[in-house]
Amino acid sequence: MACLERASPALKEVLLKLHRAEIPMEIDHHIHEFGSVQYHIQASQSDPHHVYLSVSTPILSKGIILCDGLPPTTLQTVQRTYPSIVEIIEPPKEGYQLTLKIKFDKIPHGKESVKVITDISAVQAVILSSQLKEMLWNLGSQDISLVMYKPIKLIYHPREPFFIIRMPKKITAVFPMRFRDKSDVIIATAFFQELMEVGCSEEWVKAPPCTWSPIPPPELRGENFEDLSTNGGFVSFDIFSRHVEGKKLDRTAWSLLNFYAYVKYHVQCTRGFIQRRMRKRLESLAQVLQKSGIGEDEQNKEVQGCKYMRKVLTFSKSKTFKGKCCSFSMKIKRIHSPIKIHAFNRFHRRLWKLPKFYSLRRYSKLD
Repeated sequence: MACLERASPALKEVLLKLHRAEIPMEIDHHIHEFGSVQYHIQASQSDPHHVYLSVSTPILSKGIILCDGLPPTTLQTVQRTYPSIVEIIEPPKEGYQLTLKIKFDKIPHGKESVKVITDISAVQAVILSSQLKEMLWNLGSQDISLVMYKPIKLIYHPREPFFIIRMPKKITAVFPMRFRDKSDVIIATAFFQELMEVGCSEEWVKAPPCTWSPIPPPELRGENFEDLSTNGGFVSFDIFSRHVEGKKLDRTAWSLLNFYAYVKYHVQCTRGFIQRRMRKRLESLAQVLQKSGIGEDEQNKEVQGCKYMRKVLTFSKSKTFKGKCCSFSMKIKRIHSPIKIHAFNRFHRRLWKLPKFYSLRRYSKLD
């Protein structure tokens, strides 16, 4: 799944094509991806060593305005990726939050070029992760004497919001789960329950604890009814300080942003696996029925053969009877027997002899 990868596959393909081209290319290309992300790539033949990349990504939370444009930490993180290759253009292009100037003449050739371009193609993941980390840092700078803070609604995709709640010793991420099909709800519910059981085992003690509930947790009281109306329940993760230390912070933030994508991918794979098993089972049952039905088919053929023979016999009997009747009538006509039957003679005369006509005048025979 493309949305699970940090690097954008489409952006990576275009940048590799530009870098490997022997002749400079003129390009003005737009890319739209999952999560309302937009890329604009510009390259000209007059300046073949530089490519301009503009990025537009949605703000995770509208309730907290971090600063004008992207936060400084995000810009520093992007600049630290490859300081000698990537340069941030200020101000960014209109309609975009970030514009980068990529120096293609300083990208090494061979396998290292693929690695560098892959890291550059993951700029959107860096921006989103930095936004989430900046929010957590800002929340951490607030008064920690409060027992619980108001949940912050984060929107990575318009239909998939989730909430972050800052506690004195932990951060809780709550995901309202929604599915279209009832079968997806059943598969996802079983997955969440199994995830809870695995999280309680000793092998996964270091992982963030996971809890699932069909009703909203008490931390979400007072939120909009539309955000809490779900058919798959609510999944919560408790994130402690050990989960955001060093490089773990970036990994944890990216996992939270893509939790919905992981669940959907798991549901689709599980559904496909079940369908394949059902097809194989159906084929095996069909083979068994086919083998067991061979004897029955032979018996049916025999029975059908008997019926056919009966029909043939009845047809032949009627045909022979008609033939016998015809032959008998012909024989009656041709018979010249010395025994005369008066009734037949009378009938024969009426049919085959012409009628006699008598004239009105009578003549006497002359001697």
